Amino acid sequence: MIEQILTRKNMVRAMHQVQKNQGSAGVDRMPVTKLSDLMSIDKAELTQSVRSGNYLPQAILGVEIPKGNGKMRLLGIPTVTDRLLQQAVLQIITAKFEFEFSDFSFGFRPNRSLHQAVLKAQGYINDGYQHIVDIDLKTFFDEVDHCHLLQQLYRKVKCKATMRLIRKWLRAPILIEGKLVKRRKGVPQGSPLSPLLSNIMLHELDRELEKQGLKFIRYADDFSIYTKSKATARRVGNKVYKFLRNKLKLTINREKSGIRRPVHFTVLGFGFVPTYRKGERGKYQLIVSEKSWKKLKEKLKLITRKTTPMSFEERIQKLNEVQRGWVNNFRMASILVKLQDLDGWLRNRLRYCIWHHWKKLERKRKNLIRLGVEQGQAYAWSRSRMGGWAIAQSPILVTTITLERLRKRGYESMLDIYKQITPVRRDSLFPLT
Repeated sequence: MIEQILTRKNMVRAMHQVQKNQGSAGVDRMPVTKLSDLMSIDKAELTQSVRSGNYLPQAILGVEIPKGNGKMRLLGIPTVTDRLLQQAVLQIITAKFEFEFSDFSFGFRPNRSLHQAVLKAQGYINDGYQHIVDIDLKTFFDEVDHCHLLQQLYRKVKCKATMRLIRKWLRAPILIEGKLVKRRKGVPQGSPLSPLLSNIMLHELDRELEKQGLKFIRYADDFSIYTKSKATARRVGNKVYKFLRNKLKLTINREKSGIRRPVHFTVLGFGFVPTYRKGERGKYQLIVSEKSWKKLKEKLKLITRKTTPMSFEERIQKLNEVQRGWVNNFRMASILVKLQDLDGWLRNRLRYCIWHHWKKLERKRKNLIRLGVEQGQAYAWSRSRMGGWAIAQSPILVTTITLERLRKRGYESMLDIYKQITPVRRDSLFPLT
């Protein structure tokens, strides 16, 4: 297998994928842009060191990013060279596991998506499975048992050189705030291999749930089980808790886990509310969870903060990227009304940024005149003692810095983006089984 991994075709494909994914530099500070140079100069030396078993991965760079609950999540960023080799390994071994994975596992798999998982959950709920066992694994990626994971890998990967390489990656130390920390468990989030390794680890859970004939969905370490009664949900939850603890050595976060009804349940950022359309009593439609709306608003606030040092064009570019990605992700939910309100708020934020950028009183007066305001009115508004946020919402800016003018500068409203995205029929998504 190691020879398949190190073929020129596979390595070049891995290089292109790593470059496409971009990402930050690791501990050696080597950027992704230098990967082509590495492949042209040191490829033979690199592949020979892997083949002989002398290759030693460098430490992983630990970076903390904020979670939604105010806590921090630790990401592990391998060096570009390690990411290249991990991607090359991933491309070869994925096929050996993919065909046996469950039809109800949707995360980080070819031809499967978050939308399919959410629609499957909605289908279960609308079929009457409305007592949901919602389970949250406590720091799953930090708790994976290396011995158990390597045993699962060895079932399909009999190549000693490949297994040795994966084991070295699992045991590579992590650099946190300048200190090297040993690792004897866990799979660092941020490496190309981590999604596949998480699916391999939790495949046993999928098989156990299928053996019991349960309705469930899993997206990486997020999973939920759907039952028709509270008693069944309680019994199933206890069984799963014991299986995770005893077999997989994983811990459940008791605070975030429990038995939910649809209106109190969220899955992958989506929530559920009853629909009152004729002939659909007892059915539920998709909405965006409050947490997802809050996270979006925080991102938009950061980009449109008047003190954030960037040009108006840079703001617009970043805004459009965030908005387009978010709308595409939540396009299946009922979001039109909230998008209209959010667009109005966001345009006022942009007007506030423009007003703040004008700074000097005389510059404000001249710019207002250029926008068509009479000279006397422009003078009065430029000397106004009103706060910038109040002026941004006042008629003087709303009627001059209009939606059309913002569009000419490259701005796209979320409502416009939503209308541009072709409505996706549910049966046109990848078929569900």
